[in-house]
Amino acid sequence: MRVFALLLGCAAGLAGLPAQAQSSAATTQATAPDVDPRAVDALRKMSTFLQTLQTFRLISEASLDVITVQDQKVQLDMVTTYQVKRPGMRIDWVSDQKNRQFYYDGSKFTLVAPTLGYYATVDAPGTNREFLDALYDKTGVELPLADLFRWADEDHIDDIAALTSAFSVGTATLEGVETDHWAYRTAEFDWELWIDQGDRPLPRKFVLIDRTDPTLPAFIAHLTWQLNPNLDPAAFTYVPAPNAVAISFASPQAEEITQ
Repeated sequence: MRVFALLLGCAAGLAGLPAQAQSSAATTQATAPDVDPRAVDALRKMSTFLQTLQTFRLISEASLDVITVQDQKVQLDMVTTYQVKRPGMRIDWVSDQKNRQFYYDGSKFTLVAPTLGYYATVDAPGTNREFLDALYDKTGVELPLADLFRWADEDHIDDIAALTSAFSVGTATLEGVETDHWAYRTAEFDWELWIDQGDRPLPRKFVLIDRTDPTLPAFIAHLTWQLNPNLDPAAFTYVPAPNAVAISFASPQAEEITQ
């Protein structure tokens, strides 16, 4: 689950501390006895539905716990806006600590650090699925919350096998929407999802707890969806500002903007 490592790695980077390496948990082909098959099925149904969406806009309002060098826990807020079509993705990640923009237009992927004035561009495959498959291997970049769309994929079989617990917490009403509340555990993380009931299983809230840290830092995201919006095609192609500097993903500056 690379996105989990990404979120917690961001926390460590913002605090000026080295991110803890994600250890590889032993996996088996069979799920653990405490894993409710309904909880696994909820993940797969959610991801399968998300993969059917042709266009959508998603706003994630999130908070991230960061541990300072004095071992004090502080909370940082961020807002991430996603615009997605087929093919095409535009993601704007905004916080007081750093801003990042991600552009994919069906042929190019560009990562932009607007405050720093850097951007890096690479060729990309022609479909969203191929793009997500190739992105991490090619650039080391994992898009925020991308795993929510991938639980129905074959490459997540090991992640499902790594679950040590998965169960229903019950139901909850979030901003007037009836949801099912699910809780999951692996060797390193506790995490929860609130998923819409009915035939549109959209995730409404996501919580992640890092169990490898004794302070148990959390990432919490509230998700607001707009399905089938009218999206401006120009929003998916990056046009450099006059003073923007193009760099390579292999450069030291790119290491800074991908963190």
